[in-house]
Amino acid sequence: MKKYHLGEFEEIVLLTVSILENGYGVSIKKDIEKRLSRTVSMGALQTALRRMESKGFVKSTLGEATAERGGKRKRFFSITAHGKKALTYTMNVRLQLWNASPGLSLEI
Repeated sequence: MKKYHLGEFEEIVLLTVSILENGYGVSIKKDIEKRLSRTVSMGALQTALRRMESKGFVKSTLGEATAERGGKRKRFFSITAHGKKALTYTMNVRLQLWNASPGLSLEI
C-alpha cells in the first residue's frame, strides 16, 4: 500500500497532470485553480511535483528555450504507468470507504 500513497494535494496535482497530458508548472497551477476554485502556491506545487517524480508517479522533460522566458526552458510533466496505478488504487480505496459508510450515497 505504501508504494501508492498519495496525499490529497498530490492526488489533485496528479489528476491534473493526467488531464493536461503534458503540462508545465503554470498550466497545472491555473488548471487546478480554475477547476477547484482553490488558490495554489507555486512552491507547494513544485514540491509536490518533485516528490511525485521521485516516487515515479510523474516524469518530466525540458522543452525548448524561448526568448520570452529569457532563454529558460519549461519543464513539462506527464503521468507514468506507476502514477496511473497510484490514482486507480487511491480511487478504489476511497470508493470502498464511501460504500462502507452508512447513510452516504455516491451519485455519480
